[in-house]
Amino acid sequence: METIHIYHTNDIHSHLERWPRIQQLLVNQKEEHLKAGDEVLLFDIGDFVDRWHPFTEGTKGKGNTRLLNQSGYTAITIGNNEGINFSYEDLSLLYEDADFDVLVANLYNKEAIHPEWVKEYRIYHTGQGTRIGVIGLTAYFHHIYNLLGWNLSKPMEELKKWIEIVKKQSDIIILLSHLGIQDDEKIAELFPEIDVILGGHTHHILPEGKRVNQTILAAAGKYGHYVGQVTIKINDQKTAIEKTAILFDVDMLSPIIGEKEKVEFFYEQGKKLLNQRIVNLKRELQCDPFRETNLSRLLCNTLREWCAADCAIINAGLLLGNLSGEVTNFDLLKICPHPINPCKVELTGRQLKEVIFQTKDPKWPHMEIKGFGFRGTVMGVFIFDGICFNDDSRPLLINGEEINLDKCYSLAIPDMFSFGRFFPEIYDCKHKKYYLPEFLRDLLKWKLQTE
Repeated sequence: METIHIYHTNDIHSHLERWPRIQQLLVNQKEEHLKAGDEVLLFDIGDFVDRWHPFTEGTKGKGNTRLLNQSGYTAITIGNNEGINFSYEDLSLLYEDADFDVLVANLYNKEAIHPEWVKEYRIYHTGQGTRIGVIGLTAYFHHIYNLLGWNLSKPMEELKKWIEIVKKQSDIIILLSHLGIQDDEKIAELFPEIDVILGGHTHHILPEGKRVNQTILAAAGKYGHYVGQVTIKINDQKTAIEKTAILFDVDMLSPIIGEKEKVEFFYEQGKKLLNQRIVNLKRELQCDPFRETNLSRLLCNTLREWCAADCAIINAGLLLGNLSGEVTNFDLLKICPHPINPCKVELTGRQLKEVIFQTKDPKWPHMEIKGFGFRGTVMGVFIFDGICFNDDSRPLLINGEEINLDKCYSLAIPDMFSFGRFFPEIYDCKHKKYYLPEFLRDLLKWKLQTE
């Protein structure tokens, strides 16, 4: 009988406040298992990197790679935060010093081949000769990947292609899936030869795993609250006869010596790397999620200018602090930490008028927003540029002219409006242009340096 222990993390999103405990747990567990003569594998299922944290931003994610190296990871797959929040060049360099494998079967480069830092799958051999085939897949944000210069194929098509190859070389098959729980369940139904699916992306929690036929699904939530462990028992015929899954609650683990100092070091190291001066402001730029300010007006005007649009709309909740005096890259990250890109959509005057009408709904300012790249708390009030209106008795003006309901207008927005179902007219719009790889804070930096 052979015992294989598989540890997995997912969707850490650079929440490094728990990382010292996670690292200690992984090191200690691996040491105990090896002493017992068992096998240990360690995987991350993507979105380990998130550019809201100064450590990640300051090191362009390479600091996160070092943390995975130090913890002895076997392999990872990438999530959308790695895949679409870096430039082509920066993602190409993200894992150049990795001591682990990067498995992403559906990622191709500009030449339509797998980049040299990526493998479609790997076969790992245990001390007793068991062959463990591992495949990685990432979420299908193909349009954004293409704009950045990558080619992303459909995950299911890649899995169909590689599963036959891996099956011939493996006794046990593991899938690293940054696809979400619904796709994982579908895969387990369609590909019963997969023994274990380690999941992420939808931040789901499976305390004891989930069984779909003979496949066990496992996932560990988000932000490092949990670390997962799957244990497989293998008989002499190299067949899995038992599979179990558990989660470790990281917040319930004993604090480690120097934990607070280690967490502070990550932050301060990133802050130091981002401490380059951008500009000295002569007057303070203020933010307030519940009213228009000079800073929110500046961001909205800059977004419109960057996109060369007829008008622009942003939500004031995008800005999380004021700017005054000497402004650095760290300051911009602190007040605008979102991995949100500029976007331009084409709407008829009738559609634009409906969007503007919807922004007046009193539900918006205090609505808490999660996902879509937003790293703030509330939506806040809406800020407009190129749009003028006073009350219902006066016409809506676009650039000083009464809106023409049949005319086509270009509207600059934060891209999260195009992904979320905030405004049906925008979500369903067929004409969307994304400006990559710049984030909104990059636009602010550009504007402050040019004024």
